[in-house]
Amino acid sequence: MNDTRRTIELNGREIILIGTAHISRDSIAEVERTIREEKPGMVCVELDAGRYASISQQENWEKLDVIKVFKEGKGFLLMANLVLSGFQRRMGQELGVKPGEEMKIAVETAKDLGIPYSLCDREVQTTLRRAWTHCGLWSKCKLLASLLSSAFSTEKFSEGEIEQLKNRNELDGMMSELAGYLPRVKETLIDERDQYLAAKIWESGTSAGGKQIAVVGAGHLAGIRDHLEKIAAGEENADVSGLDIIPPAPVLSRAVGWVFPILIAALIILGFLRSGVGVSLEMLLRWVMLNGSLAALGSLIALGHPLAILVSFVGAPIATINPFIGVGLFSGIVEAALRKPRVIDTQTLSEDIGSLKGIYRNRITRALLVFFLSSLGGAIGNFIAIPLLASLVGG
Repeated sequence: MNDTRRTIELNGREIILIGTAHISRDSIAEVERTIREEKPGMVCVELDAGRYASISQQENWEKLDVIKVFKEGKGFLLMANLVLSGFQRRMGQELGVKPGEEMKIAVETAKDLGIPYSLCDREVQTTLRRAWTHCGLWSKCKLLASLLSSAFSTEKFSEGEIEQLKNRNELDGMMSELAGYLPRVKETLIDERDQYLAAKIWESGTSAGGKQIAVVGAGHLAGIRDHLEKIAAGEENADVSGLDIIPPAPVLSRAVGWVFPILIAALIILGFLRSGVGVSLEMLLRWVMLNGSLAALGSLIALGHPLAILVSFVGAPIATINPFIGVGLFSGIVEAALRKPRVIDTQTLSEDIGSLKGIYRNRITRALLVFFLSSLGGAIGNFIAIPLLASLVGG
């Protein structure tokens, strides 16, 4: 039995699930062969409209507006998206296969045979934003660290190892590891999408009837099958519109942003009450210098524009006082405005994210690096400032 293929019959329908590795030559061949042999009434693929456009247009980033990304507070989301894209592309280049090529082949084969097709996945930005909202500060740091370590890893993958990604036991281990490391992220990236994909596959098959083929990542096979069986049995609703909603950040997460400004203000006021205006002014100056200097150092390490470095220094204390904005918003916008991305930056974006040299060369990723490192520097400055100010009060 082919362990990457499942055929299930539910309520008079025959649904063939093909599990793929997204950078596998064998997956590409299997998908095309199965569609041509089975000639289903509907072909479903694990893609959303945006990702299909990206794949079919050679990942065209020309419409990317970096300044708009920063203003909408999506800097970290763009970083995560680009790093993940760069990692898949690097793995694919080692094997001469483009990421997602098997999905593209599924759609092209369906078109060639005149078979209707359906893009059944959730919008990638919705998935990332839901995952990000569900993460606490520590989980967000772990997620970014995991993505960055993957992007800059020098580990080589053989074609045989890539094919092993489709083995169910290997995937069970990987999913269990992800669940233990980042359970809320696993819930959004895997469990929710299993349910979403199953519902959309079921919904798309109502008009086609008879036989349909669904091409999905191998890691989703078991989950999709379980959800399809529950939908067919009436145990689960096929309406998944709720999974397209971005939930508000938890109250505790929003409250954490006020911890630093409240603590700093309280310590400075306490210093004034205990030792007078001279000590409180010294405390204020030390905090501003520490917070601003480390934010500016972050921009300097990113080789930001001199004005972006200055803005990081001035903006860090302001961003601390108002937790609804971050210093990265100021520095990132200034960097992108003064060093406007060129056409070549959009064309080489996915390749450049895979190396440190490429990140510094590309003006889009450089602006993201300024955004990230100035934010990180300001945050470290605040962590250091709290015990320092407390010691001054005690002194």
